[in-house]
Amino acid sequence: MKVARLVTPEGEKAQINISVRHLVEFLLRQGDIDDRRGSVDPFEAMQEGSRIHRKIQSSMGPFYRAEVPLKYKAEYDDYDIGLEGRVDGLVLDADEDGVITYGLVDEIKGMYADISSMEKPVLVHEAQAKCYAYIVAKEYSLESIDVQMTYVSLETEEIKYFKTTYSFAEIEEWFLQIIEIFRKWADFQYNHKMDLLESIHSLDFPYEYRDGQKRLVTDVYRSIYRQKILFMQAPTGTGKTIANVFPAVMALGQNLAERVFYLTAKTATAIAARDAYTLLVEGGYEGKTIMLTAKEKLCLCDEADCNPDYCPYARGHFDRVNDAIYEIITKESVITREVIINYAQEFVVCPFELALDVSTWCEGIICDYNYVFDPNVYLKRFFADGKSKESIYLIDEAHNMVDRAREMYSEELIKEEILSIKRYAKPVSKKLTNALEKCNRVMLEYKRECEAETTLFDDIDILVSYCENLQVILEQLFKKEVKFGIYQDEVLDFYFRLRNFTAIAYEQDQAHYRIYGDFDKDKNFHLHLFCIDPSAQLQTRLNMARATVYFSATLLPIDYYKDLLCNVKDVYAIYVDSVFEQKKRLLMLGTDVTSKYTRRGEDEYMKFARYIYEIVSKKQGNYMVFGPSYKFLEDVYSQYKNLVKVNYLNKSEEEITPIEKDENPFNDENVDNINQSVEAHSLDRDTEELFRGDSTVDFLLQKQNMTEQEREDFLNEFEKTRECSMVAFCTLGGIFSEGIDLVGGKLIGSIILGAGLPQIGNDRKLMSDFFDENGKNGFEYAYLYPGMNKVIQAAGRLIRTKEDVGVIALLDERFRFGSYRKTFPREWNDACFVSAEEVGNKVKTFWDTL
Repeated sequence: MKVARLVTPEGEKAQINISVRHLVEFLLRQGDIDDRRGSVDPFEAMQEGSRIHRKIQSSMGPFYRAEVPLKYKAEYDDYDIGLEGRVDGLVLDADEDGVITYGLVDEIKGMYADISSMEKPVLVHEAQAKCYAYIVAKEYSLESIDVQMTYVSLETEEIKYFKTTYSFAEIEEWFLQIIEIFRKWADFQYNHKMDLLESIHSLDFPYEYRDGQKRLVTDVYRSIYRQKILFMQAPTGTGKTIANVFPAVMALGQNLAERVFYLTAKTATAIAARDAYTLLVEGGYEGKTIMLTAKEKLCLCDEADCNPDYCPYARGHFDRVNDAIYEIITKESVITREVIINYAQEFVVCPFELALDVSTWCEGIICDYNYVFDPNVYLKRFFADGKSKESIYLIDEAHNMVDRAREMYSEELIKEEILSIKRYAKPVSKKLTNALEKCNRVMLEYKRECEAETTLFDDIDILVSYCENLQVILEQLFKKEVKFGIYQDEVLDFYFRLRNFTAIAYEQDQAHYRIYGDFDKDKNFHLHLFCIDPSAQLQTRLNMARATVYFSATLLPIDYYKDLLCNVKDVYAIYVDSVFEQKKRLLMLGTDVTSKYTRRGEDEYMKFARYIYEIVSKKQGNYMVFGPSYKFLEDVYSQYKNLVKVNYLNKSEEEITPIEKDENPFNDENVDNINQSVEAHSLDRDTEELFRGDSTVDFLLQKQNMTEQEREDFLNEFEKTRECSMVAFCTLGGIFSEGIDLVGGKLIGSIILGAGLPQIGNDRKLMSDFFDENGKNGFEYAYLYPGMNKVIQAAGRLIRTKEDVGVIALLDERFRFGSYRKTFPREWNDACFVSAEEVGNKVKTFWDTL
């Protein structure tokens, strides 16, 4: 980890500031990664440790000074090293002339461990105390100084002391060796910072500015300079990635911040950010940028089991990791997953932990939202110790943040799961079993209140207190390495949810949360802490940044996102106009179909199928059709396959029905079936013409839970040259409805079936009621805006560059309503209404006039 901050005041000598604890923990760490002891919340451990500290300090008598701040400066030609810390205890004794002749430094460490078996102090603990001892001895010109390590058990409060006397010569020699070891890292940090600043001052925007792009860059920089939150609606093609990264980098050059977090939930947008940074590096930028990847995708073992008996990369990791870090930061600029894995294999260290350590030496960090906003996994190394205003947040695809934030700040307990854990606990711990039973009894009372309906609860304080006690007991067992056999993973998963539930319960309030109980399909009882409005929780994290830019092609209506993604009113918002010509895109609103549940049936599915047929038949090319669910797509396909010959590209042999398997499904055997279908749907004469079997399409269907390889194969179909059109059926809001670029004629049509409204359920009903109660339009906030966001994202798969042309069809009568159309981007002001009868001619005219 990076342990120091370089301060370069204008006109003054640079100084690298570092805490004593961070210095010794970084330079002297050693041994294995080992997660077999479970987990204790570090904040809770710190709180308990602080309590023990105060108790010991207050018992030490009048000559014992507690929490004494200490500072030391080492001066060099180019920079100084500023060392600072706070010693737990200091005892000084003076002779009759008032001259200090004796000193004792006391370092107190609270531990969840059996301290009675300790034979010597932990190396880094003692090193921290020795650094303090040197500073004290030097300040008071002491010939010798005592160093006392005080260990206390956080469970039993048992105390054990280790005391050593050092001559000044001994401790000075040791201390100066530590500082000299650190000089290598300090030299790198200073020289890198100087190179970074110089490179930024001479850095140019890597392209000619597009229309409106220079204003966009200026607005981002102004927001950073003024420490504001900026909401940016920026359509595809405006170059919003580089237009955000470039001014953020320029702000680093003015020492306005230390680093930039580029946050996104999609691999494609992370790659776009990587490419933007690569462009800047090619233009002379000297900054370091890393892409952080999930642990499971980095792990070099078959499973992510971080213990030294199983994993060679965990064994001795800390003995080698600093060498790996130094090699990377001195040789690499844009650090990808592949780079991290290569170095991890070379130095035999854990790639995930290596990446996290390297990130602290980087100015650019490309990662998922949760590394900043999720209270369980956020990067504490950047935000602990009161650090704030050092970072800039660039939040891409920001329309995803509302649902992601609700997920991060919500939790649930399941009564039946508590009972299962209780069964596993019986042979292990009576104390744990009793604690689980207390929680179960309260959950049973809530279950009885709930009966078969969703029920709101105002007060769950008793349950929370029982859960807190249960959490402590589990942590004590984990620290004692108590095992639950084959149920170990299940118990650990329960513990993490329990810890999250307890933490959220203390923070939640009626202004942002609802507490409710309900039942799942198996009649299990769930108690939910549901975060409906995540603005307050997000604002806590936003306050740690100097500035934040939320940007997306779909941030309309902007007030909806302002309400839910921050908790302050003084924010900026800009709308970037599209750079694409409207004449290259036909936008149609189908007015005689709908995906409403009350209208679903074979007649309606056939109308949708006919729309698809009419659009696809007018121009050969690749088309994407987006529907609200897999079932809906299958129902529409069952009608569409009667209109054309279908070559199913990604269906397995056993899934193909006889009519699809036949090379010519329009043979005599099937004519009766086809005619019955025509008659059943009361199709007019023109529609009967479609059943002549002279139209063929290649067909793709998005499947549930597709593997990475299946996704890649799916998208590769758009790269192929073919003799007929291809139609790909995909789900609205799914993996192919955003974050993919099919440019250069690879996609010429995007057809959206329905308005994309979320399904009615307990969460959505609570959201609607909540926003109604708070003066908003509950239907719009809970259903309309989330649904239309999916629609606009799916439509946005088309027209990704100025050269692209194509057709967008939004097929649902509800798109006529003003409440829906007010969510449309400005450039959709040329939308035209069509019916199934008219759409074919409309599309043909469009293609003919290009």
